[in-house]
Amino acid sequence: MRAQAVRTGHRMAPMADQAKVVTARRIEDARYWAAPRLESAAHGFEEQLAPKVSHMLTTAARKIDPKPQRSRRWPMLMLLTGLTVGSIGYMFYRRNAQQWTEHMKDSASDASRWVNENASTTAESADRMAAKASTKADEASRKMS
Repeated sequence: MRAQAVRTGHRMAPMADQAKVVTARRIEDARYWAAPRLESAAHGFEEQLAPKVSHMLTTAARKIDPKPQRSRRWPMLMLLTGLTVGSIGYMFYRRNAQQWTEHMKDSASDASRWVNENASTTAESADRMAAKASTKADEASRKMS
């Protein structure tokens, strides 16, 4: 009976390997699909939201300034604001990309676990069927003798 389980396991191994290859290919396809979209979202954030935040901060700075002067600090303020917003956008982009990658790794491990569980279930089913067949063969040989 143990030999049958081993044989069944050997028969199931190529299916598990194939599932692993398919899963890896699907993960790579998903990464190819998602990378340009994430980059596009980062550029959209940088081009649409960053100028609005910069303008808002500049307006707030003018309102709270005790004596409005003609200064040449505003280009530096805009530069720093732009850099700050850009770095925040980049951090969001990297964090989301990392979370997505971790999620895809979890999905791949779930698929591997599912294949292993199905292989175990199939082996157990094969063992039960072999036991039934052995019992019936024993009964038939007893009836014939």
